[in-house]
Amino acid sequence: DADAEFTLEVWDAKLADVGERLRAARRAMLDDMAPILATAYDAVAQQVAMVECHYESSWSGPLAEALLNSRDLDVRRGVTTVGPHRDEIHVTIAGAPARTHASQGEQRSLALALRLAADGVIRTVGVAEPVLLLDDVFSELDPNRAGALLEALPEGQRILTTAAGLPSAARPDQVIRVHDSALTLESP
Repeated sequence: DADAEFTLEVWDAKLADVGERLRAARRAMLDDMAPILATAYDAVAQQVAMVECHYESSWSGPLAEALLNSRDLDVRRGVTTVGPHRDEIHVTIAGAPARTHASQGEQRSLALALRLAADGVIRTVGVAEPVLLLDDVFSELDPNRAGALLEALPEGQRILTTAAGLPSAARPDQVIRVHDSALTLESP
């Protein structure tokens, strides 16, 4: 039907424009983030590991062309098979894909390193002073890694976390204790 074809052309033109810009922005952000990620991972994991990340686009060449080339398949499947929503960021540790080969501890260290790296990129562009939200992070780390995480934080970093207890290396400005549904402000 001609109306449906026209509608797809309009949507594809918008997706092509925004998708190309999004891919470029993601690649630039990843270029900025990659060295920070590697350093943060080494600090949190307390070992030197070769952590790398790269962006894998679901299309090559102009997105408008890729959308047009995949249109018949997309209509049959009822989904758009190319575009920024199909792109992936791949992270490797010592050359092996982290998603499938990293241990639970390596994955946890990587998750924390990714948060620290994102924090570093945000600080670099000067948009805002980020607040790290780390849910019960210290219960999942041994004392050495908990201390390493605290050391890896930039000075003045704001953290909001839940914890059964704080590591001895923690120097909080404020502690709010929750017990029996009551909040108590404590001096650190």
